Amino acid sequence: MKRLARPHPSGGDVVERAALLASGDFAAAMAWIADHGGVAEAMVSGAPRRGLHGPRLSLSGGTEPRTPLRFVLPAGALA
Repeated sequence: MKRLARPHPSGGDVVERAALLASGDFAAAMAWIADHGGVAEAMVSGAPRRGLHGPRLSLSGGTEPRTPLRFVLPAGALA
């Protein structure tokens, strides 16, 4: 896990979901993250679309859950 992580502004480390998938055993990596206090990084919703076609392009209203792209580990989790 240490080779996949990089520093996060919170003081901990962050691991990209793509790196976890590419590393091999995604389920084991997710279990390790959960066991060590890691959490999915908060997703920032995009700005609402404006203009003539804005409402039509986002019919769902942006309420569908999205897969987290990064996981944040607390400081010292990799020590």
